Amino acid sequence: DLLVQKVVERREEIDWRRNAAFATFGFFYLGGVQYALYVPIFSRLFPNAATFASKTVAEKLKDFPGIRNLFAQVFIDQGVHHPLMYFPVFYMIKDAVTSDKPNPERAVNEYIGNMQEDLFALWKVWVPSTFLNFAFMPMWLRIPWVASTSAIWTCILSVMRGGSDSVPANEVISPIGPDHASMELVQRTVAPAPTLDPTREHYLVTVHGPDRPGIVAAVTRGVYDAGGNLTTGKMIKLGGEFAVMMHVDCDPSSVGQLQEKLHHEKHQGGPLAACDINTRRVALLDSASVAPAFEAHVRLTGPDQPGLVMKLTELLASHGLNLEHVQTEQHVQPKNKSQTRLFSLNGLVTSATEPDSKAINESLEQIRRELKVIASWSASSQIAGNRTALVGRAAGNLYSNSPFGLEPSSSPSRPAARFRPRLLEFSTPPIADNSKGTVTFFAVENESLIDRSASELESP
Repeated sequence: DLLVQKVVERREEIDWRRNAAFATFGFFYLGGVQYALYVPIFSRLFPNAATFASKTVAEKLKDFPGIRNLFAQVFIDQGVHHPLMYFPVFYMIKDAVTSDKPNPERAVNEYIGNMQEDLFALWKVWVPSTFLNFAFMPMWLRIPWVASTSAIWTCILSVMRGGSDSVPANEVISPIGPDHASMELVQRTVAPAPTLDPTREHYLVTVHGPDRPGIVAAVTRGVYDAGGNLTTGKMIKLGGEFAVMMHVDCDPSSVGQLQEKLHHEKHQGGPLAACDINTRRVALLDSASVAPAFEAHVRLTGPDQPGLVMKLTELLASHGLNLEHVQTEQHVQPKNKSQTRLFSLNGLVTSATEPDSKAINESLEQIRRELKVIASWSASSQIAGNRTALVGRAAGNLYSNSPFGLEPSSSPSRPAARFRPRLLEFSTPPIADNSKGTVTFFAVENESLIDRSASELESP
């Protein structure tokens, strides 16, 4: 497990509770229970096993009772012992050592959910090893053989089942490093709601129906033919359905034409024939309306579970914050089905008055602890004011600071010759008011640099 954490997962800090779970399991089960099973118990169940193991290959092939006993030993070990004893004990010990509130029933249920994947992985390693063990190893060499195979298997088990399903406190989403798509979801900043031009008419257009090629083309053709302009929209496939929601503005004289063109496309018998189309006029804000005094971005990322959005939005509403724009996404399903799929929410909230920041922070901390998620909020003025300094400081940390293994240099833009990190990605996504600055994300080849830089930049 230590080898996996340092070499495979490349952790800066060792998870000692996880390591203690493997150490406890090794001392108690591998050192005690398996010895009792493989030596005294199997010796009594199969008294001729040692004699069979000492025979030559030619003699073994003629010893049919010995071959039958060989298969019986492999079956008992791999078909009975490991599924019914080894894995349940492993999950219970891991839960007891790593959880604040151990629950053996929960641990066993977790194993039941992972059983098929766990057993297939186990048998690929242990069935060949067990055949060799019972067929050729004398009794005194059985445990050393098992221990040698176990060194390989435990590394596999550590990768598969060593980590926790919860989001780590240091906000590292993946044990090896977040993929680009996940980081995009976590770091996304949603834009404010669009400002509506009072000289134009504004409509919310929704279309949904069976998915087929040409739906978006037909809708946008109707908007274009009516002289409309598509501004903000969301179009997505959900199962066998396709849904469109978009804001369209048009000249007041073209309002009737917009509705007529969309419904004409529907009755043409093309892609929109089976779709439901709705147009709703969007009322403009009263000219006396006061702009919000406070605006903030809200982010949440954590294991996908029912109630995440409900609990966060109830919290925001209880503090008088109004949601103006919210986007939610599920992350890509991990290839390892035992790993929890992540979920991200990004939103923009406003308020007519300055909210109680301390109370909101306390409520968010409660959600973090209860749901094991990353949840944060930042006032837009704070975000915009810090971006320019943040970029400069990030570049300086990555390229010149000696704590990152670099020789100090006179210019932050010129790294020392002995080590030059390679810039992999660089992006400056737009924000609400570009005159206030932009936010820049760096992805650098050396993970330790980006980790150290993140910790250095935590305050701003």
